[in-house]
Amino acid sequence: MHKEGVKNLPYYVGVKSLADIATKSDRVCVLNILGNESKAVTPISHVYSGGNVVFGTGPGRTGQTLETKIGNIPVYNSIREGIKAGLKFNTAVIYLPPSGVKDGVAEAVRHNPDIKKVIILTEKVSASDARIIRAVCQANGVDVFGGNCLGVADAWNKVRLGGALGGSKPDESLVKGSIALFSNSGNFTTTIAVYLLTKGWGTTTSISSGKDVYIHFGPKEFFNALDSDDRSKAAVVYVEPGGYYEAGLEINKPTVVCVVGRWKARLTKACGHAGSLAGSGDDARAKENWFMDYFGVKGIYTPSTPIFSKKGAVVTNIADIPAALTKVMELNGVKSDFEPKGDLSLKCWFSNNAGIDIPRDLDVAVVKAVSPYDEQIEHINSQVGAQYPRQTMKDSSGASLMDPVTQVTRIHGVSILDASKRSFEENLYQSLLKKYPSEYDKALVNVGLNAFVNHHDDPACSAADAAREAGSSPNTVLAAAAAVIGKKKAQASIDAANTLLELFQRSGLSNATDKFDYSSIIKGLTKERKAALVAKDDPAASVMLAAVESLNRKSVFVEFVKEAANGKPSSDALLAAIWTTLGWEPLVRRDISKITLTALPWYGRLFSTLVGCSVSADKHAKKTFCGVKNDEIIQSWSFTDVAFLALIGRRPDAKELFEFSMLLGLIISNGPGTISAQGCKGAVSSDGPEDPHRVQINKGFIGFLTHTGFAHGGNGYEAIEFLIERFKKSDLKDPSRKDHGINLKAIADEYGKSYAKYKAEQKAFGNVEYIKIPCVNHPIFKGKEVNYDPRERFVSALFEEKGIYNVFLDFYHKLVWSLFETKVSANVYCVNVDAVIAVILLKIVWEAFRNGEMTGKTVESAAFTTFLFGRMIGCAAEIDDHINRGRNMDTRTPASKCMFVG
Repeated sequence: MHKEGVKNLPYYVGVKSLADIATKSDRVCVLNILGNESKAVTPISHVYSGGNVVFGTGPGRTGQTLETKIGNIPVYNSIREGIKAGLKFNTAVIYLPPSGVKDGVAEAVRHNPDIKKVIILTEKVSASDARIIRAVCQANGVDVFGGNCLGVADAWNKVRLGGALGGSKPDESLVKGSIALFSNSGNFTTTIAVYLLTKGWGTTTSISSGKDVYIHFGPKEFFNALDSDDRSKAAVVYVEPGGYYEAGLEINKPTVVCVVGRWKARLTKACGHAGSLAGSGDDARAKENWFMDYFGVKGIYTPSTPIFSKKGAVVTNIADIPAALTKVMELNGVKSDFEPKGDLSLKCWFSNNAGIDIPRDLDVAVVKAVSPYDEQIEHINSQVGAQYPRQTMKDSSGASLMDPVTQVTRIHGVSILDASKRSFEENLYQSLLKKYPSEYDKALVNVGLNAFVNHHDDPACSAADAAREAGSSPNTVLAAAAAVIGKKKAQASIDAANTLLELFQRSGLSNATDKFDYSSIIKGLTKERKAALVAKDDPAASVMLAAVESLNRKSVFVEFVKEAANGKPSSDALLAAIWTTLGWEPLVRRDISKITLTALPWYGRLFSTLVGCSVSADKHAKKTFCGVKNDEIIQSWSFTDVAFLALIGRRPDAKELFEFSMLLGLIISNGPGTISAQGCKGAVSSDGPEDPHRVQINKGFIGFLTHTGFAHGGNGYEAIEFLIERFKKSDLKDPSRKDHGINLKAIADEYGKSYAKYKAEQKAFGNVEYIKIPCVNHPIFKGKEVNYDPRERFVSALFEEKGIYNVFLDFYHKLVWSLFETKVSANVYCVNVDAVIAVILLKIVWEAFRNGEMTGKTVESAAFTTFLFGRMIGCAAEIDDHINRGRNMDTRTPASKCMFVG
């Protein structure tokens, strides 16, 4: 039967005043009370409201209860059962799925003649069901709120009906005041209430209207009830696009309206709330104009253009609501409800500048979080190191990415073209620590790497020599050496790094070069641990310590191990301290994991071994390496200098150092799909990275080394052989001089003609396996009239910029044109980046080769080894990445993808 409602509306509305919406006399039944959302929200509403939920329903749940702090709420199979049990309610809160909402409302109305309000929290109730709900409730004198809402609340009455308005602590945000709230967004209802506190405004009734297509209690009903509520002096309304609910309103009290969603004007499908899709004339700008007309204002209120009237203001940013309301109320002669509480300035509980130096005025200060979040954040901040989800890493990488168009690879986001401008040691550092070092860091890296290059009387050197004498290629020689650098070889350093991590991870130390009082930490160090840090017959230790102490900054960890060892730390302890110093900031920033940090000394030993053992044992004397004193190398050489020394037998000049560094940088990686990367990833995968401590890092390097060879890595080897053959009869003295006097075009043309004849003969014989010219053409950079490898062009441009000339690179550029002119190629081939390895290295060694100090075989071997030096940078990154992310045996190929060839 129809009940009498508000007289000035053409349809039933029982609520005459906002004060009647959520009262102490309201009693609630919650449908689907034990659903996930209700279980979290209903107990808080019940306690806040003083115990207003009389029972809930859930099919088959009779006899169960929902626990709350003030007593359990009984659950029944149906509303009829609850009423038969003598329980009465006037408000039904609906948490049912969309398809069940209509029947739930019908059940509540049919079985409870006392029902006055229905609050629908369910989202996306169909429009046809909403119409039926509307008709049923209109016919029976029931007010409906929602759907897709967070209910209603009253700060004066301290009552919340349905939903989570005010969050888990409604007392803190729903503060008694004089402002009524109406919002299409449930969460923003609470946010606006909190924002108003910053200007001293509290609330009366807060209504989350919902924003399904059908809104049952809309703005017209709200403003009608606002007029009859003496408590409410003004209103704040939050409006989204879609629908004409806000058109033709009668607004009699000061109001600030926030209209959002201009960006939704071009959408053809709802994004967010189901009803927020605008049709014709109901988008955000249209609604802004409606309200500007109501208030008699000519624009939007912003802090820079505060446009408002006595009637109200329109804003498009909720942060502007408090100030706009205050201005409007001042015109009406109304002061705020109380002193402002807090402010809207940015208060970050967390901050991370990702290692970037940010100007002071942009750097965000961290404030202490409110309880209990402060304790949780403190606990999180005490944890250091990145943690990565495990996944199958076959053909995948978190370290490298190749651009398939340009063929340029990035390592940890840095292009190899940019990496080529960095030194060898800088790129080794970046491969594991994901950033480039400072000058101090670089100096530490050099000490740590150079201290272990000399392998005098070391079995790794003996193994390398044995492989070398057996006729093995450079990669196989170094694989033999790497096999000896097992975990036990680096164990003392790994143990020391673990000790430092364990002692300092909760100390609050954020930067290893900051001043830091570790006195309380060192007191807790056991005698056994101290003894493990002390040098015993370790001549390199004192040189390392002197080199580190000569730098312009001090490391907390170096100072710690020095003090713990009574001034005489071992080289292993110092190596651990050096790498922990370098890795500490990335660890604290969670750029690297604890696994990586404690393995850094092992990586360092392997880097040193691969460079050191690239020369024979006779170059490793007790006090010298390649004729240079160990002390001098540790104290004043860069690792790039040492790598050059190992290959060429002398220290490079400035131009050679630049070219050599560029060469190594360009070789770093071609992405996770290359054979070398697949080799190291497979080695990690087979050890089982899910238990990272059993992964043999040296085996990862062996995997990379065994997956290089004359085709992959030896191309520069072949190119040097090719260039030597072309230039052996010339009188070339200095490849760096443009006035070399050699007719490069004539040499290129002569070869082009002879190769054209050779190729034609081989094709006539039906031989498709004829010899190819090394370092010209590329499977990607082809098909144009004139082709270029962008990586080689980058090098050429940089050489030109630096005033560096290379006769061999010049020859290659002329060669590809000669091949075209002699009809060897249909278009002009590119000179590919592999040529750069050959031309740079051959230029460096040409004088020694010409004078007979180096043989052709030695030069070719140096080219292959150079490739290995550069590629070990990228493969170190892949090994570390796969250890941290990979799954056991994840690089295997399923049997279904394998083929038998008969």
